[in-house]
Amino acid sequence: MAWRNMISCCSFPNFRGIFQGRMSEAELGAHTVKSHGASVARNHRHDWLILLLLVVTEIILYMINPFYRFVGEEMMVDLKLPLKPNTVPVWAVPMYSILLPIVIFLFFYIRRNDVYDLHHSILGLLFAVLITGVLTDAIKDAVGRPRPDFFWRCFPDGIPKYDDKWGNVICHGNPSDIKEGYKSFPSGHTSWSFAGLGFLSWYLAGKIQAFDRRGHISKLCIVFFPLLLASLVGVSRVDDYWHHWPDVFAAALIGLVVATFCYLQFFPLPNDTNGWGPYAYFRALEEVNENPQLGHPVNGPQVLNLNQQQMGRHSDAFIPVSSSSIDIESGKK
Repeated sequence: MAWRNMISCCSFPNFRGIFQGRMSEAELGAHTVKSHGASVARNHRHDWLILLLLVVTEIILYMINPFYRFVGEEMMVDLKLPLKPNTVPVWAVPMYSILLPIVIFLFFYIRRNDVYDLHHSILGLLFAVLITGVLTDAIKDAVGRPRPDFFWRCFPDGIPKYDDKWGNVICHGNPSDIKEGYKSFPSGHTSWSFAGLGFLSWYLAGKIQAFDRRGHISKLCIVFFPLLLASLVGVSRVDDYWHHWPDVFAAALIGLVVATFCYLQFFPLPNDTNGWGPYAYFRALEEVNENPQLGHPVNGPQVLNLNQQQMGRHSDAFIPVSSSSIDIESGKK
């Protein structure tokens, strides 16, 4: 009996406190779009306004003319590849880089009823894609690198013409084709693909706990699949002669880096297994701001007053813990 009393007094309360911390999310109740959606969107209204500004900026950058770089006759040797249609059409890019991830976000929302996770994932995805789009088109317009098929855009009849002074091209093709012909670096298809699908890859890595240190390497197949799809899109841009390979490499780097920053703005690293996969930031904080009574032990869950050292750890920050779990972990009865 002595050893049983020892376990019940010492070991069991510690484990119970751990599990109580895990159960604290359920104690808060369901956080659905209907119950909390308006308050979450209101708390992030400035983010949505900035998102709208990014949309306007992207439209302007797409419409303006790029820098028309000097293209001489000698340079045309590498710019005479055939003019081919896109294997991946422009309209398909937002379908797989935005709509596909949102469908997966909705799947997790249906399973968990966590509007914070749904809101932050969609907002993070849109920021990743639009920031990447603005960076890509700004660089396109500033660099003005000719595409590999520039010759046939400039001279659709195959008859070249150059000015007498500098030897620069005098194009007589379709103005829209010529404009697009100066937008080779970096690849827009590739950057958008790696931004949207790269964010999805981060998200899946967290939700399936790919780095839980249990050695289930098969989970990485799920994590890498969106990146494989984005890579194939980049390869198609080279195969279609719309881009040089450095255009695709730089675009992939831009998209993936931006996706990483945007994901980490809303979620902890995927190896953080506290809660159901990496939880969305600010859930507990916003819950208490909307309902101050939750901060009192007599009314149920409360948010711990964290010191600076605890705030530096993602696994502990903003995790709601019930008053009963605090008493158990501290040894009080």
